Amino acid sequence: MNPTSKDIPRDGVNILILCTGNSARSILGEAILNELGRKDGRLHAWSAGSHPRGQVHPMALAELRRRGIATERFRSKSWDEFSGPEAPRMDYVITVCDQAAGETCPYWPGAPLKVHMGLPDPAAVAGAEAQAAAFTEAYDILFRRLRAFAQLPLESRDHAALAGALREIATLT
Repeated sequence: MNPTSKDIPRDGVNILILCTGNSARSILGEAILNELGRKDGRLHAWSAGSHPRGQVHPMALAELRRRGIATERFRSKSWDEFSGPEAPRMDYVITVCDQAAGETCPYWPGAPLKVHMGLPDPAAVAGAEAQAAAFTEAYDILFRRLRAFAQLPLESRDHAALAGALREIATLT
């Protein structure tokens, strides 16, 4: 199920959220942005990883369900699905883990603006109760950052004007 240009809406802002394993933080970010964009159809998000784990972390799915978000569509996938000629054109690429931010990314058609919004990996927390709390915290931080991101004039191609606001948003906790 590779996304292709025929699978994406013609209008709106396309965003790819990256993390190494594409099993937790990037999945949460994809869900949040699609929920934020659902009302007006303005935002369209996908997630991927440089070394996808092959399955979404069960606690990521549990956190999304707890928030009332359907989880059937989420899957762990490679960023290669988004770098070919048939891939959707991305306007923004957001990294949510430091490792993915430091990796050499594929060429993204359309030269999207790259933004780093790193946060700790909730899947790395030991103990079921502590890990569940870490997933809730990661969701909350991502929600605050991505809501602020979504309120920007993202359709503007003046990336320099957005850069300062994006750097500030990336530090919200």
